Amino acid sequence: WNLLDKFANYGFNKSHAAAYGLVSYQTAWLKANYPVEFMASVMNLDIQLTDKLAVYKQEVERSGITLLPPDINRSEARFAVEEHEDGLAIRYALGALKNVGIEAMASIVREREANGPFRDVFDVMARVDPRMVNKRALENLIRAGAFDAMESNRQRLFNSADTLLSFAQARAADRDSTQVSLFGDDPDAVPPPRLSVAADWQAVDRLTQEHGAVGFYLSGHPLDGFMAALERKRFVPFTQLERMAGVKPTTVRIAGTVLGRQERKSARGNRFAFVQLSDPTGLFEASVFSETLTAIRDLLETGNALALTIEATKEGEQLRMRILGAQPVEDAVADASALSLKVYVNDPTAFEAMKTRLARSDRKRGSGPITVVMHLADEDCEVEFTLPGEYELSSKVQAALKDAAGVAHVEQV
Repeated sequence: WNLLDKFANYGFNKSHAAAYGLVSYQTAWLKANYPVEFMASVMNLDIQLTDKLAVYKQEVERSGITLLPPDINRSEARFAVEEHEDGLAIRYALGALKNVGIEAMASIVREREANGPFRDVFDVMARVDPRMVNKRALENLIRAGAFDAMESNRQRLFNSADTLLSFAQARAADRDSTQVSLFGDDPDAVPPPRLSVAADWQAVDRLTQEHGAVGFYLSGHPLDGFMAALERKRFVPFTQLERMAGVKPTTVRIAGTVLGRQERKSARGNRFAFVQLSDPTGLFEASVFSETLTAIRDLLETGNALALTIEATKEGEQLRMRILGAQPVEDAVADASALSLKVYVNDPTAFEAMKTRLARSDRKRGSGPITVVMHLADEDCEVEFTLPGEYELSSKVQAALKDAAGVAHVEQV
């Protein structure tokens, strides 16, 4: 024992330091020279660990790498590198979605590679094995946007999940049958069903559903529409807070969407909680103690977008955050409306929907001009023009415009 103890004081540590040093150099070289391939590989290593994937997503964005959304006709079962208009990008893995199963997603990819891309959602259901893709898997594929290229109305597909699965089962039974149609038709020609009629989820609900399927916000963030107003109100993004926090407590205002909350009881019987939050720049956790917790508990529900007053301190490399107060983010920026809005349109039908929504707005509140930018596919150019008059520019109006069919994006200016 004494001999081993003596050796452990130098041999074990030095040998591991050398090995880890070499591995660190190799991985640093790979990340520096092949960043897209490296990050795709790292994400594949933890493909079933949602918390780690959320951190990797932030690193991918920080590195300027494009993360493409899941797509039933483009995604692999695992994360893959794909040619994109801006260079190499990472395509989100179907198998990384919650409750879908990597092997089930691999079977979809194999079918696609063997018999060509899927034409529409009915073609997908006709060709997949319904024993591999159950209702929960189908719903999460829909919620994550894997069918968006075929049908952009996610709620319509989601409400039709049972109908689509029944169709898949009928087609599978038809394939397994040895009977031939009396009229000589294709024996697989079970007619596709009708999808339910439903308006699509509003932007915030769409993100909430996506979060439930992916485990974090992928295509956007609930606070995106508030960022310009929050900046004018001097709210601090999380990544900036990480850099500015020091040993002495710093009190700042930060906005975040609640991801979860765990309440505890101290030795003295006082209640406190740890709250997980996110903003467009990252994920963070803050503690809240008894008196404050009692005052704001109703606000700390999953999905709520909050404006927080916090006290931040750095302990070594650890950032500690304590919530001192909270209010709905809409209330915090109510008097910081945008100076103007820029609405990006990809379909002329958007104008009628925009007209209806703007007619209901209150032009006395935070009024300003609205500029429309429309992409003309035939001419491969953009046309920009300003609507006559001024309009209410509140977050409510922005959300209404975002939900209009044909509107691609709304930006505060």
